[in-house]
Amino acid sequence: MKSNIIHIVALCAILSSCEFFKMKNSEVEIVDAKIPVARAHDVFLYSEDLEGIAPAGMSVEDSADRVNRYINSWAKKQLLIKEAAKNIEFDEADIERKILDYRYSLMGYEYQSFYINKHLEKDVTDDQIDEYYENNIDNFILKQSIIRGKFVFLPIEAPKTEDINKLILTKEDENLEKLNAYCLSFAISYQLNDSIWMNLNEIIKGTPWSKIEDKEDLIKKTAYLQTYDSINNYHINIVDYKTSGEIAPKNFVNEQIRDIIINKRKMELAKQLEKQVYIKATENNEFEIFNK
Repeated sequence: MKSNIIHIVALCAILSSCEFFKMKNSEVEIVDAKIPVARAHDVFLYSEDLEGIAPAGMSVEDSADRVNRYINSWAKKQLLIKEAAKNIEFDEADIERKILDYRYSLMGYEYQSFYINKHLEKDVTDDQIDEYYENNIDNFILKQSIIRGKFVFLPIEAPKTEDINKLILTKEDENLEKLNAYCLSFAISYQLNDSIWMNLNEIIKGTPWSKIEDKEDLIKKTAYLQTYDSINNYHINIVDYKTSGEIAPKNFVNEQIRDIIINKRKMELAKQLEKQVYIKATENNEFEIFNK
């Protein structure tokens, strides 16, 4: 099917770039050649409609696949429209208004995106994050438990696992280097930076701990967790924890706050653009509302 599409599109591109000659009353008449690629009832899709579907540089196979998907999507939509027309009486004027509204909205959105990307300040300082956090601290209530510490997950056959207990609890740089070297060689997953807050559920997903109903009780009982299954050994050293209902530490929500600040700037730029366009049009007498 793909090779057929390639041939069709290639042929259409060649033929549609030429002119078609036909005889009329012993004279040669030149007409534009429009090569149909697909038909749905009495509606045709032409080769020229496929221009730009597959961008330059795309492989032949990927181009064919994209064109094929577009043609099938086009056909399904046309068939649905035809079926709808059989069963529902449409208000053509209302549909045309909606099409125009959509067209204008799309054009406005494209320009708004261009304006925002051009003027958006993407740098967010630590002071701005601190200020937002302090002013909106009640918005950062945890919905699940988080921990700060280290974890090392090892395959059951990993060597010298008896040393992990000692190394994971250490704060000495030399031992941390040994643990890091060991994890690089044998661990399937690990985190040795105990200043980072982590989502507990994400860490223990797929481990025997994930089946425990009261996970908050689990982390409150001991600072060192160890378990195993038939495949892996699991070690977690908890330096600190916070449970659902508590305020999230600032460095746990830093990226979330950064995104919020950026989105607020985008909204402000969108309002600014709308206001500027309105004021400019009013001053230049390009806009007015007539009294009824």
